[in-house]
Amino acid sequence: MGTSKTLAFTARENNIARYARALAHPARIAILQLLLKKQTCICGDIVGELPLSQSTVSQHLKVLKAAGLIQGKISGVSTCYCLNPKAWEQAGLLLGKLLGTRAPVNSCC
Repeated sequence: MGTSKTLAFTARENNIARYARALAHPARIAILQLLLKKQTCICGDIVGELPLSQSTVSQHLKVLKAAGLIQGKISGVSTCYCLNPKAWEQAGLLLGKLLGTRAPVNSCC
């Protein structure tokens, strides 16, 4: 969606969409689960755990980082990744509230 279209929606709606987009691939879910388990990981370690090439893992890490869900620290020639606690909490609150909303019982469909 172009920038001009996102301005028509609230910051909350845009944040939910940003997090949902980042979560919309099973490889990114696997990366997040790995980071939750290990708390910190070097890109090469993530590649060793997943059935994906290094370039594919790097692309998924880029998407997660752009969404703010993870952060990376360069250490020599490698980058160490971990969850961004503030964004992780915000994503949980926003998505939890949206998904926790009950659908109407008397639906017309």
